[in-house]
Amino acid sequence: MAGTETVAVMGAGAWGTALAKVLVDAGGPDAEVTLWARRSEVAERINATRYNPAYLPGTLLPPGIRATTDADEALAGATTVLLAVPAQTMRANLERWAPLLADGATLVSVAKGIELGTLMRMSQVILSVTGVGAAQVAVISGPNLASEIAQCQPAATVVACSDSGRAVAVQRMLNSGYFRPYTNSDVVGTEIGGACKNVIALACGMAAGVGLGENTAAAIITRGLAEISRLGIALGAKGATLAGLAGVGDLVATCTSPRSRNRSFGERLGRGGTMESAMRARDGHVVEGVTSCESVLALASSYDVEMPLTDAVHRVCHKGLLVDEAMALLLGRSTKPE
Repeated sequence: MAGTETVAVMGAGAWGTALAKVLVDAGGPDAEVTLWARRSEVAERINATRYNPAYLPGTLLPPGIRATTDADEALAGATTVLLAVPAQTMRANLERWAPLLADGATLVSVAKGIELGTLMRMSQVILSVTGVGAAQVAVISGPNLASEIAQCQPAATVVACSDSGRAVAVQRMLNSGYFRPYTNSDVVGTEIGGACKNVIALACGMAAGVGLGENTAAAIITRGLAEISRLGIALGAKGATLAGLAGVGDLVATCTSPRSRNRSFGERLGRGGTMESAMRARDGHVVEGVTSCESVLALASSYDVEMPLTDAVHRVCHKGLLVDEAMALLLGRSTKPE
């Protein structure tokens, strides 16, 4: 991290905390990152013990991370701001933070979702609230399970921005010995891949929960990619992006890992759990796909794009359809060319 860079990570959940660690590890012994936490007990625990047990249990954080609940303090002079709050809270948080942002700061969304109601991607929400130019907004997305990255296991991601210079600057900040960022100019494709894969992971979890095996999982992942690609292309995304880390890569990791919140949530539903009991088991941790299935489906409908897996997940999560019934509906669809 260049000495002139001041970095704030807004959100001390698992992913925000893991990225703060990556930034410090990549920046060297003198690197410092301010991490904003919504809850005072989280910030106090990080500062006192260098642990965030609520979100990254067992991970010792580097001394360069300083946590605070004061947004003014976190954003003061920050030249790069990583926005690591849940997708559906992005707008409300940004409305409070916008007056505190430094002129010309690079705003980086690491949230994955489509906003309910407006059907905006997160970069569009940032543009709408802050009024900055598109060149100031970047997004990060890829096969990035926070717990593995926090353990310094090798991983790669995509930094997408219409301004190649900013993309490269963020890439350099994050380039550590275990975390490898690639740049891309396709913001739309990067965001669509990240938002939709959570929904397909729910479907994979549901299938596993009812006892279905690897053939079913492979079919769901492959057909899931097909419907993600249909939506992405309709919105102007590049097929190569969806065939890369932000598409296939993220989809595979989220659909197959037992550490994936969305997959494990779907698995609980498949085993007969109710939405309420599955939510309680998450202990307050956000499962983005539960909300995203609604907004993604609405976005697809507005572009006349068919997304049968997303529709089935939506029916289970929001319409009371049983998982067995959802599987039967998918298998009973009329056959057609691939």
